[in-house]
Amino acid sequence: MPDIIYTKVDEAPELASASFLPIIQQFTAAAGVSVGTKDISLAGRILAAFPDHLADDQRQSDDLADLGRLVKTAEANVIKLPNISASVPQLTAAIKELQGQGFALPDYPEAPETDSGKAVRARYDVIKGSAVNPVLREGNSDRRAAKAVKRFAQKNPHRMGDWTADSKTHVSSMSGNDFISNEVSATLKNDAVAKIVLETAQGDTVLKEGISYPAGTVVDATFMSVAALKDFLASEIEKTKAQGVLFSLHLKATMMKVSDPIIFGHGVKAFLAPVFEKHGAALADLGVNPNSGFGDLLARVKGDAAIMADIDACMADRPPMYMVDSEKGVTNLHVSSDVIIDASMPALIRAGGKGWGPDGNEADANCVIPDNSYAPIYDETIRFFKENGKLDPATAGTVQNIGLMAQKAEEYGSHPTTFEIPEAGTVKMILDDGTVLHEHEVEVGDIWRSASTRKAPIEDWVNLAIARQKAEGCRAIFWLDEDRAHDAELLAYIKPIIFAEGVADKFEIMAPRAATRASLETITKGDDTIAISGNVLRDYLTDLFPILELATSAKMLSIVKLMNGGGLFETGAGGSAPKHVQQLMEQNHLRWDSLGEFCALGESLHFLADVKDNNKARVLAKAVEEATQGILDDGRSPSRKVGEPDNRDSHYWFARYWANALASQTDDAELAAHFAPIAEALSANEAKILSELAAAQGSAADLAGYYRPDQARTADVMRPSQTFNDIMS
Repeated sequence: MPDIIYTKVDEAPELASASFLPIIQQFTAAAGVSVGTKDISLAGRILAAFPDHLADDQRQSDDLADLGRLVKTAEANVIKLPNISASVPQLTAAIKELQGQGFALPDYPEAPETDSGKAVRARYDVIKGSAVNPVLREGNSDRRAAKAVKRFAQKNPHRMGDWTADSKTHVSSMSGNDFISNEVSATLKNDAVAKIVLETAQGDTVLKEGISYPAGTVVDATFMSVAALKDFLASEIEKTKAQGVLFSLHLKATMMKVSDPIIFGHGVKAFLAPVFEKHGAALADLGVNPNSGFGDLLARVKGDAAIMADIDACMADRPPMYMVDSEKGVTNLHVSSDVIIDASMPALIRAGGKGWGPDGNEADANCVIPDNSYAPIYDETIRFFKENGKLDPATAGTVQNIGLMAQKAEEYGSHPTTFEIPEAGTVKMILDDGTVLHEHEVEVGDIWRSASTRKAPIEDWVNLAIARQKAEGCRAIFWLDEDRAHDAELLAYIKPIIFAEGVADKFEIMAPRAATRASLETITKGDDTIAISGNVLRDYLTDLFPILELATSAKMLSIVKLMNGGGLFETGAGGSAPKHVQQLMEQNHLRWDSLGEFCALGESLHFLADVKDNNKARVLAKAVEEATQGILDDGRSPSRKVGEPDNRDSHYWFARYWANALASQTDDAELAAHFAPIAEALSANEAKILSELAAAQGSAADLAGYYRPDQARTADVMRPSQTFNDIMS
């Protein structure tokens, strides 16, 4: 087993890896540190799921399962890059590409009727959405801006859009009958096995059985009323038109891979309600599924002039829509994975509450977030900036985050226990001793789900929060609502621990809305605070505050202290940046910033040094920090424009700064001697290397694949400087 595992992923971060990983492997080899890879890409996971459909030389090991076992050991040291959390359109596109490359994979069955079709669908469904993170995150999250990154952001403040008190931008959410209002929660006193049953007038249906919970697990259940959702969406569309602002729908259809695509589909159907009312049968015959988005619908009906005319008429009568790409006509409702709430809302807030409309101009927006569980954090942020004006990154403090996420905690672990109700009745969660733990009266189409959070991750999370607050000495807030069912169960764990440790006076407990305002007030003064939050809020907050403070969440330091002693080092948030890939393929310019990888690499080497008492690894780690500081201080991060320095240039400079730091250090003479000629060569050949890198830009780059690009071609594209390659090897 290599000392460090560097994950193979998707899209922009994987393209960057083709350039950066060889540098890492060359440098670490000099210290006797091995760096290997494991494939957790969408294409890799698809191939691993269907070995029986592939030839022997096409089969791929299930690297995600291997890593799932590794992260439960003390030996784990994993650098985890962002991967695709696949929506159905992304999944089907990847399958089609792989089929075109000669892999005899079955199609994804939208509505399987046979047992074999259902079996295929079940295999693919495991791959959809947040399939990777719940497997690897066997620890809780410690996310914060690295000190060097924060200092740089303060010295070089990014542009912020201006907020005005009369801005029409606002958040709209359901006033009841949503997930938070229907939530019930209980903590199990004993080990239990549960089943979920739908009782109807026609009989009982077991929706799920054999669900095992250890004692101490917090088990939640809730549902969203589809009738209430439809009324809410219809009302908001009309309100948006009257207000003269953009209509925008913000969900997390990747991580919440069962519930949110359904909600998204209702959004599509509501916006095109006259079309569905008039052409419902024809649309069904064409295979239209609203959950797949407006883009898929248009592709299926483009040959039907009557339907297209009614779509155009409907769109003309509706409010203008928030756009993903105004130039290409890609709307908010085209693809569920195009508008991800934790990225889309902070970007809109950073822009002064403005989104792009279909006319190519910025405008205020109605930010529709149906479920009211976490919408208040965005609503309160918008209210705060309307009252106080935009945040000043030059003087702002920082919001760190300690997030509860281990062992599929909370909603992000609810995929196997989320159901679209087929018949009206009562959903019951029944324990093996006959106890009815939870029950809800439901109607056809309601979305019912259960989530759970285990005792050990909760206690580990609280202890991690205590340690971080002690280390930072700043304000620390548990973002929990004592009136919410789930949060009340968590607080029953938290309060005894912080009192027993004698630190209760160091922590505050606030509902998310109040915590949002308190945190914004704190950082506006230039002070720091720690947000201690659950899994979904962790995800949202570690985009919201970094985007306001740093302009991006991709530069965050993200450490997962695994519960069994290992370490998982994530390269920040920020997704896998499909638009970056499009630019590379069109212009051979990759603007992906590898700063997150630089920070994760340093932390991984520090961890290795401590665990294995490897001083050479420690020297490497310190040099990584110097190299990262050099990238920031000297402005060596990638530019967005073709013809200017890109990701590959930043890797040259990182290697050069890293080699310089190793050559000049005095802690290890052997490493200094090894890297002195490398540092000299990189410096002496600067002009030639940069010239070779610049010459590669401008024309289209053929990777022979998007989800599974050809490795040799990708290496040629991402390592175009032969001079640099020769020095590295």
